[in-house]
Amino acid sequence: MPTFSYKALQADGKMAEGVLEAAGRPDALRQMETLGLRPVNLAEKNAAGKTGSAPAGTPGNLGNVSFKFESKKVSAKELENFTRLLSSLLAAGVPLSRALVILYKESSSPAAQAKWKQVHDLVVDGMSLANAMAQSPDTFPRVYVAMVEAGEAGGFLDVVLAQIADFQTREKELKSKVLTAMIYPCILLFLALVVLTVLLVFFIPKFQKVFASVHGSLPLITQLVIGLSHLVRSYGVFVALGIGAAGFLVRAWFVSEKGKRSWEGIVLKSPLVGPLIAQFAMARFCRMLGTLLSAGVPLVQGLNVSRRSIGNQILVDAVGQSIERVQQGGRLGQSLGDCKALFSGAVLEMISVAEESGKLDVELIRVASVTEVDLDRNLKTAVAFAEPLMLFLIAGFIGVIFISMLLPVFSLQDYIK
Repeated sequence: MPTFSYKALQADGKMAEGVLEAAGRPDALRQMETLGLRPVNLAEKNAAGKTGSAPAGTPGNLGNVSFKFESKKVSAKELENFTRLLSSLLAAGVPLSRALVILYKESSSPAAQAKWKQVHDLVVDGMSLANAMAQSPDTFPRVYVAMVEAGEAGGFLDVVLAQIADFQTREKELKSKVLTAMIYPCILLFLALVVLTVLLVFFIPKFQKVFASVHGSLPLITQLVIGLSHLVRSYGVFVALGIGAAGFLVRAWFVSEKGKRSWEGIVLKSPLVGPLIAQFAMARFCRMLGTLLSAGVPLVQGLNVSRRSIGNQILVDAVGQSIERVQQGGRLGQSLGDCKALFSGAVLEMISVAEESGKLDVELIRVASVTEVDLDRNLKTAVAFAEPLMLFLIAGFIGVIFISMLLPVFSLQDYIK
């Protein structure tokens, strides 16, 4: 009979360690409950007497779960493959626990294998799949867990998992387009910073020696550029540390609830980026809601899950108010009418007509597809506008430096006299 070593909390709150024999992990957990122990870690000893660590937990004790591999990351591609394969296995009639065993044994990535095994162990211990996944927020996003929870509750987990996999594929393609579009502007910005640094550190000092031998007042712009060059050369380390500290403070402000909301409000009101953010959020919301409705998830539950996919908290709050109206018996199209930053009048009209015809799920997915095509076109336009703007800024910065150095040269004869 296998031997298990455990760590558990006693009724008085003290930590206890010990060893027990059991037919398996579920039997070991039952014995611990009989002894009045709350499991923290339960590990089976192998023949050599070594302990293989594994998380222990019960449905009523989610907070005392210990993981060994939390620091390891699972890639988006591995998560998508896991989701699609699990959906296929469940659709073929394979029990959930056996399907999870197949997935973690066939995984080629150590990080993914360890994560899938953790999920399997928690499910075998009696935890629902959604709760088991919720213990690893670094791998399973909140929206993912919420969709799995809806599928478990409705009895169509395989369908929901297939829809999640399709959604992940489209989401990855859309994000890839955004990242690809931003590569060139980011390269231009980096090159601009490099050129400015070289000019300030190596180019300006050579002119400064010439100006120092001439008695006369320099133009204000020249004095400012020389002062900036001196600051970078003499106190470059302190400037870098100051910029790093400022970046840390700004990041801390962005992470805070107040700072995050303020920044999201500023972004939404910006003339070029705001409409793109709203389009992206609307496409995600419509596709998610349409996907859930087509899988049989009730409307209110689907709305609560879908609004988490929006990303922008201001828009999430606006949709939350609309959900309250739907719960009170209002129609979806009318309830979403107050979210004008997210839904245009044409989209609201299409949603209202789809409600009346009973084809809301199909129409929402169609609206998402059309919006994604339009978003792709608008994104290309924004990037096409950003490229010359970046070039103009680079030329402006470099031009200011050259002009500031050439102005004294033009009047060098006056300085000599």
